[in-house]
Amino acid sequence: MKLVTLSEMLAIEKEADASGLTYDQMMQNAGTNLAKIIAQEFGYLAEEGALGLVGKGNNGGDTLVALTWLADQGWKASAYLLAERGKDPLVEAFQQAGGELLGGKRGGIPALLAQLDDHALLLDGVLGTGIKLPLRGNIAKTLQAVKEHLADMDAPPIVVAVDCPSGVNCDTGEAAAETLAADLTITMAAAKTGLYQFPAAQFVGELQLAGIGPLDDLQAWQRVKRFVVEENQVGETLPPRPLDAHKGTFGTVMVAAGSVNFTGAAMLAGKAAYRAGAGLVTLAVPGGVYRVLAGHFPEATWLLLPEELGVISEDAAQILAKNLKRSTALLLGPGFGLEETTRDFLARLLSPQPEKAHAPIGFVKDVQPPSAEEGRVDLPPLVVDADGLKLLAQIPDWASRLPENSILTPHPGEMAVLTGLEKDEIQAARVDVAERFAKKWGHVVVLKGAFTVVASPEGRTALVPVATPALARAGTGDVLAGVIAGLRAQGVAAFEAAFAGAWLHARAGLLAEDFVGSAAAVLAGDVLEALAEAMEEVE
Repeated sequence: MKLVTLSEMLAIEKEADASGLTYDQMMQNAGTNLAKIIAQEFGYLAEEGALGLVGKGNNGGDTLVALTWLADQGWKASAYLLAERGKDPLVEAFQQAGGELLGGKRGGIPALLAQLDDHALLLDGVLGTGIKLPLRGNIAKTLQAVKEHLADMDAPPIVVAVDCPSGVNCDTGEAAAETLAADLTITMAAAKTGLYQFPAAQFVGELQLAGIGPLDDLQAWQRVKRFVVEENQVGETLPPRPLDAHKGTFGTVMVAAGSVNFTGAAMLAGKAAYRAGAGLVTLAVPGGVYRVLAGHFPEATWLLLPEELGVISEDAAQILAKNLKRSTALLLGPGFGLEETTRDFLARLLSPQPEKAHAPIGFVKDVQPPSAEEGRVDLPPLVVDADGLKLLAQIPDWASRLPENSILTPHPGEMAVLTGLEKDEIQAARVDVAERFAKKWGHVVVLKGAFTVVASPEGRTALVPVATPALARAGTGDVLAGVIAGLRAQGVAAFEAAFAGAWLHARAGLLAEDFVGSAAAVLAGDVLEALAEAMEEVE
């Protein structure tokens, strides 16, 4: 499902019209496909009927086409016109199909409210994408009256929004106070970016797509590189699991993580990498972390790193670098802490210096140190998470030091540290911010949070259509980083590993919530355990 701004959608429709797919044809296609989805989802409500709130614009037209199709299929269908549409052939076709008109001289808001009690489905087709807030006049008055009436009903009708809930700004995510909360939004041709921003997102409900006609050959359509991640895309991304495989087939993840205050981060990330299918996971941790975790993670192998006061020390860079030859992915950062010595470890690892040469005992001749090129280490595909990101921000020219197409997984607070922007500024334009800095840094950015955004430096953007408080818990980010590293280790390309990992993580959060019974009670370990079921769903 493509994800578009309003200007992109207008350009697509304009080019389609110029190419022979007229605006009238697009409306007929949209309304018919809208009706077919309603019939498929709610066919059992045909006798109880559908009532449409019909505005004067294109959304009202789509709604009339849908109601006419439903009436032709035997549905009880009514339409409340918020504004007279004159000698509109869409109105005439609706009446010829047996539909009942309300509004204007046929009864005002009281008649509408009475009809709400007599219909099982309400189509919100008042306003489309081109609105200005705040709402005023009859539209605001009518929507507010309907909203209050629905709130008072014991069994209100199912609300289906046409293209978007009326009163929602489909670019910014702003929403009018009068906006009706939809159970289902059926959007036309492509999802709109504002539907995945708050507060608008809380009015959308489930979101489905209705086609408006063939668009694939249009240049304006092809230029859109944003999409909403769907289950089938994730399944196509996962690598095959041949019967004659061995652990080497599925790669090795090196997880450099942990400190005395954050011992669990390494284990959560390492187990998540295994759950994502990696063949071998090595945890590179301070000795104190090893002593806490070793008996709880028998599947892992271990690399003990030098430590200083319980955190990874600068001297660990050389040891880690020497042990990366067989690693097919490297995860840095979970549970690091923010001590200077760990920052210096990261700086040395990303720009390794030659080992210091020592003269053999008993000899006085000089020993030449190796060249800088000889001391340099080629890092495997890299994922940087959590405190690793905050430490990166303290290293000059950090973006140029990372391997090409590294994956960065910041939450908004970490993104603020990396960019210098305020968190509110980031949250108000999540897609734009992720895209801008992915291009600037030359790496894949996974901007975590409700509706996680994954942006690649070459301009592709994926949005994960999940927002759940079940994932608002310490440790869930470590699980996500481990999943992405596990996929990367198996040879999945950086952008694909990032969006597939983010989708699997989000799905696991929902499954964990269902299993536990409360979003408030979900722990990171519950999300980790639910990964197996999330993987099963897409395989």
